[in-house]
Amino acid sequence: MELYVYQVDSFTSEVFKGNPAGVCITDTVLEESTMFAIAAEMAVSETAFLATDTMQLRWFTPEVEVRLCGHGTLAVAYVLQEQGLYQVGDCIEFNTLSGVLMAELGTEDIHLSFPAPELEMDVEIDQQLIERLGISTSQIVDYGSFDSKQLIVVNDEALLHQLNPDFSGLVKLKGRGVVVTAKSIGDLDFVSRYFAPWVGVNEDPVTGSAHCALSVYWSKVLNKTKLKAYQASHRGGFVDVEQIDAKTVKLSGKAVTVLQGQMRVR
Repeated sequence: MELYVYQVDSFTSEVFKGNPAGVCITDTVLEESTMFAIAAEMAVSETAFLATDTMQLRWFTPEVEVRLCGHGTLAVAYVLQEQGLYQVGDCIEFNTLSGVLMAELGTEDIHLSFPAPELEMDVEIDQQLIERLGISTSQIVDYGSFDSKQLIVVNDEALLHQLNPDFSGLVKLKGRGVVVTAKSIGDLDFVSRYFAPWVGVNEDPVTGSAHCALSVYWSKVLNKTKLKAYQASHRGGFVDVEQIDAKTVKLSGKAVTVLQGQMRVR
């Protein structure tokens, strides 16, 4: 069996920036073991699999299936547009583990409508976690959780850029993912970094699902529904977020295809 596969850099208009996602589009759904094997071979943080007969969209890291992946969804929508299957102005519906997700093809950006997570901001600070991240209690403005992940707000953007986590120490703790964020001192509204060594991704370049939680938090703090964000990984990427209502977040960004070809699966 030969499958068409793509690697797309999401939340950027430049190659080798943003977050690379694998994309595999087939007529019918693949075996789960095959999707895991392809994700491991693609060796990026997530590979997205779309079965066009049902529009079922799933995302796999090399180790686990995830319930929501922003950059993978953006990558799939971009490939579908690039293939001429959808045009500017079209709205694509995907059936996922997180429900029906919408991708609207704009003239410049692709707009994703995602569910807004519930934040719990009365969570006790995990001292071992922040120690391994390189953060002290005095540097924390807010600390919370969402979807089994931690949200840490620090008081200094420079600190966020300088973080050098102890990943070998982090994986010894219980966890799923942690986003560290700070108010931007520049033209943006906020910046962030996302770490998930528990699922084989030490630092994710640009994380759409985390920006859903960041939108909920910063829209309240800054009293704005539309915000501009930057994820300050080594590759880096820009995300426009809009808090549509209490249950919906819109993420907007660009993408560019880096690789495309055929994969032989026997």
